Amino acid sequence: MTPRRVDPVQGPLEGEVQVPGDKSISHRYALFGGMARGTTRIRNFSSSEDCQASLSCIEALGVEVVRNGSRVEITSPGWRRFTAPARVLDVHNSGTTIRLLSALLAAGRFSSRVQGDSSLNQRPMKRIMDPLIRMGARIEARDGGFPPLLIQGGRLTGIRYRLPIASAQVKSCVLLAGLMAEGETEVEETGPSRDHTERALPFFGAALIQDGARLRVRGGARLRAVEFRIPGDFSSALFFLVASLLVPGSRIALKGVGVNPTRAGFLSLLDKAGIRVERSNATESNGEPVCDLQIRADSQVRKQFPNEISGDWVARLIDEIPALAILGTRLERGFKVRDAQELRHKESDRIRSVVVNLRQLGVDVRELPDGFVIPPGSRIRGGRVRTFGDHRIAMAFALAGLVAESPVELDRPECVAVSYPDFFQHLEGVCRR
Repeated sequence: MTPRRVDPVQGPLEGEVQVPGDKSISHRYALFGGMARGTTRIRNFSSSEDCQASLSCIEALGVEVVRNGSRVEITSPGWRRFTAPARVLDVHNSGTTIRLLSALLAAGRFSSRVQGDSSLNQRPMKRIMDPLIRMGARIEARDGGFPPLLIQGGRLTGIRYRLPIASAQVKSCVLLAGLMAEGETEVEETGPSRDHTERALPFFGAALIQDGARLRVRGGARLRAVEFRIPGDFSSALFFLVASLLVPGSRIALKGVGVNPTRAGFLSLLDKAGIRVERSNATESNGEPVCDLQIRADSQVRKQFPNEISGDWVARLIDEIPALAILGTRLERGFKVRDAQELRHKESDRIRSVVVNLRQLGVDVRELPDGFVIPPGSRIRGGRVRTFGDHRIAMAFALAGLVAESPVELDRPECVAVSYPDFFQHLEGVCRR
């Protein structure tokens, strides 16, 4: 594991970046393609290790997967003909894979074991276990709620389920199980969450009914194969949007980015702050809005950008908060995050990871149970930081290196491959040294 040094830039960032295919959508199309009968063809499939784990897991269920760069073909006999995996299913670091895959395994007429790496195996699974058990699955977990999971699949029965918290992963898990269950399944949301599953299912032939916060599907679904191009990943594009705000005068064009409103809360935040974002070449693919993005930031960003993220904004910006913490060090009024307890249960405890590393770089940040406070007038000195094996922490603190007083060194930069293997090459491509 070779550390990576990021040096301060000498001028504005410039260039064009094509971010990888959207990770959340790629997961879903991989799993839905595995459930559908026929050959699903996907272009611009995510290069992330997480999404490769989803493909490997459906292969283990008797589905044929052909990979050709970012093009993927999935040929399946349909979910009714899944076969028992001959090995333990390894999802690596992918929380989305284990939570959505568990629905498929719960409906299989076989026993299976699914686990992840040491980080993933510390993440709680009761949120998906509880509804699946209510539907008839038998699931055993370490310490009552942590991977590895031993799942004895069988006949499922539809339920009505009110989500205890807003969660796209839990919502999607229950809906997928409902497609394979007897009767009708209803999921009631308690707050907004990503809606990629709802947008995708009709294209696969599933009848999904939405009535306000309630979503309903009928069991015994016959999903059909589709062809689709995955939009660029907004969560990956976010790092270059933030970089444009950090380095005055920057002009980075981001091509073909998915701007689903349930994902692109950061754009709404910029609009609210009066920061101009150029959108061009707008189109739609299978219900997913796509366009090119470019920020034209000026010196007023440090005054205009909101100095607090809390309440409903947290759910809309949960993946973006580590990068926003770096931007927060440049704001004239400082920066505060509240109501973000969920960050403590990601690939790392992201509240702690942000605080530890900012302090290491000379920022006098205060840790809160549900967030942190960065005082006005903060300066990033430079130094060595710990990624904690967390891809979003690594990419966020790479941005810190662009505006630090001296280089920033990342201890385990290879972890960016979880979501964005080419991140450092793309970042270097827009930098002036």
